[in-house]
Amino acid sequence: MQLNEKLRFVRHIKKWSQEEIAHRLNMSPSAYGSVERGETKLSFQRLEEIAKVFDVELSDLIDLNEKSIFNNFGGTNSISNCHTWYNNPSFEQLLELQNALKQAHLEIDYLKQQNADLREMVNLLKYKDNQ
Repeated sequence: MQLNEKLRFVRHIKKWSQEEIAHRLNMSPSAYGSVERGETKLSFQRLEEIAKVFDVELSDLIDLNEKSIFNNFGGTNSISNCHTWYNNPSFEQLLELQNALKQAHLEIDYLKQQNADLREMVNLLKYKDNQ
């Protein structure tokens, strides 16, 4: 995965437009678009700024590859390399996996709330039986 593809991937994961990133970097949308198309070479300083905007470590951004997992939950962002059951996932497959993971987290949160509600109901029934 080329650097420009990595930037596009992280931007898509964050669900940001090119205009949003360009604004955060104080550059024009067309200038940022040329970065994502691989038409513009980035200085180290600009690359650091982009990593900061994405809220990821620069080394993680540079090391991002097809076997990386991007964690964008709970206000903390991290990228880690790990083995996956995909040999060479496409960009679309990575997005699909990210969306499935997000959906799973939402379902877990919902089930936790249901569990808490049921515990409260059990406690109320116990209290009522003791009266």
